[in-house]
Amino acid sequence: MSRPVGWRSGDGALWLSTGAVALTLLMTLALLGLLAQAGFGHFWPKALATVTFPERQGTPPVLAELREQSAFANAEGELEPRWLLRTGNRDWAAPDFRWVPVQGLGTVHFDPHAVELERRSWGPALGLLAPPGVPQAERQGAAEAALTALEAALRVPPGEREGALTLFAADGQRQALPYRQIVRYWLPNAMGWNAKLGVYFARLGAFLHEPPREANTEGGIFPALFGTVLMVMLMTVIVTPIGVIAAVYLHEYAPQGMLTQTLRVAVNNLAGVPSIVYGVFGLGFFVYGVGHRMDQALFADALPAPTFGTPGLLWASLTLALLTLPVMIVATEEGLSRVPRQLREASLALGATRLETLRKIILPSALPAVLTGVILAVARGAGEVAPLMLVGVVKLAPELPLDGTFPYLHLERQFMHLGFHIYDLAFQSPNVEAARPLVYTSALLLVIMIVLLNLGAVVLRAHLRGRHRDPLG
Repeated sequence: MSRPVGWRSGDGALWLSTGAVALTLLMTLALLGLLAQAGFGHFWPKALATVTFPERQGTPPVLAELREQSAFANAEGELEPRWLLRTGNRDWAAPDFRWVPVQGLGTVHFDPHAVELERRSWGPALGLLAPPGVPQAERQGAAEAALTALEAALRVPPGEREGALTLFAADGQRQALPYRQIVRYWLPNAMGWNAKLGVYFARLGAFLHEPPREANTEGGIFPALFGTVLMVMLMTVIVTPIGVIAAVYLHEYAPQGMLTQTLRVAVNNLAGVPSIVYGVFGLGFFVYGVGHRMDQALFADALPAPTFGTPGLLWASLTLALLTLPVMIVATEEGLSRVPRQLREASLALGATRLETLRKIILPSALPAVLTGVILAVARGAGEVAPLMLVGVVKLAPELPLDGTFPYLHLERQFMHLGFHIYDLAFQSPNVEAARPLVYTSALLLVIMIVLLNLGAVVLRAHLRGRHRDPLG
């Protein structure tokens, strides 16, 4: 009898499912590629153009980066192309971003003496090292002298720098920038690929290990990265043993009756509770309840100033541990159910106690499932933002929760989180255009961090599966 082909045999559904998975994977890769291009591309030194506006009488030329092109509706309702110019110099020539119609642009000239300066405040400064409109030889000498003085100043600690760099605008106006405010510089119009790569990796490295500046729109994200990793590790340390113990009790010791089934239903329902509810519970129970009593018992001398009675790292980790506990219990109990009953009976028949059977037979066989629960918990916990806004996360934390001061790990301190940092950049930033590339970069880094944490758990799970073969395999 021939085998049926098509939907009746399941082949069509199989191909449809495979296609859906492949399409989802391609869409995910495309999204990551978009984040990488829009985020990491921000650190590449881009050319600076001197732009004139012949149709605008009295409008001086500007030195700007041609950031992006889009379309807008004019007065007649027709779409016209326009350019987004990043002119920088927010402290004396605001705004630092402006949209200009393409037909309103005149000549576009790329001056080799154009320089971009990264500053400690007021964002980047764009200008010319030599005044425009003078002989080329004179301009070259002035630019070389300015570069020599600037490089000598940058070799001195910022607090000891004296003097200022004279920067020229495209219309010839000059502005003095104190050396102590300058972090680094580059001349994008006069640089080759090797030099641009050096600047790119220097800026990207600074973004990863420096603290933020200018309302988080400048500088780096190291405190947010550090706080996210530390909180996820603490959450994992808390939720793993509690979830395993709860699952072992429900599956191995609790009487399998109506009460146990009700507990399982309750655990499954907790996985669907909105995360902000956990945040409210954490604020009321952990912060105002447990934290307040800890202050009265252990830090009475510091009252009324609270120590643990305010949101902090400990309460954020406990709240997320509570949030991910149902996932951990369900995954662990599923692994325990996969251990054959014959293994338990054989161990007990050979004289092992129930505890020895659990410790040496059941739990090693269920470890891959436990690590699956850890992976799911990390993936959910690292991306949560709403509950953390109530129990410990802040916009800017000048002190890290882990440092060289006793007791080294300061669980009472507030901290920065990469997810909240993305929210703050996207919705609370005073300079939307300056923050937008950092939103893409931070989002991609959050995805990469979660992937790396999960990859470590996956590798460990594969290693344990090699040592303790799946009893059903």
